[in-house]
Amino acid sequence: MFDTMTITKIAGALIGALLFLMLANWAASGVYHVGAPGGHGEEGEEHAQAYTIPVPESTGGGEAEAEEEIDFAALMEQADVAAGEKDFGKCKACHKLDGTDGTGPHLNGVVGRAVASVAGFSYSTAMVDHVADAPEWTPEALQEFLANPKGVVSGTKMSFAGLKDPQDRADLIAYLATQ
Repeated sequence: MFDTMTITKIAGALIGALLFLMLANWAASGVYHVGAPGGHGEEGEEHAQAYTIPVPESTGGGEAEAEEEIDFAALMEQADVAAGEKDFGKCKACHKLDGTDGTGPHLNGVVGRAVASVAGFSYSTAMVDHVADAPEWTPEALQEFLANPKGVVSGTKMSFAGLKDPQDRADLIAYLATQ
């Protein structure tokens, strides 16, 4: 089946293909050379960038400057209960308002209720220890907790990232206060 001529043709095709790839690589290197002209450049030599992205310099304050003081009492005065009900949709996966516990404790009557006080619910140790810091779920304590649950109660089982918008937190607290 394979005679000498067939083997010669196969070998010629492979050698020809390799030769073509070597010549194509050599031509591409000449056309698309990146780097300093005449070689790879000296060590430590700076090369011109194709483009730059300006990055503003940050000052030492960081988060302290980004976190501005909010007037939470004013936000609570203009809180929208209907918007709070809509925001509660993010909480429904774990919390209920009918007096039964889900993954998290029920939230009916939470505003003004003692922290970690739902009978029969297994709170994390961190939440039980949080009672010393905030014994009651006041609107102010709730707004702080809802902004960053894991930041306020380090070690809580609550995996919710928090509500970043202060008005959303005020709306949600106003809704929970009606329950």
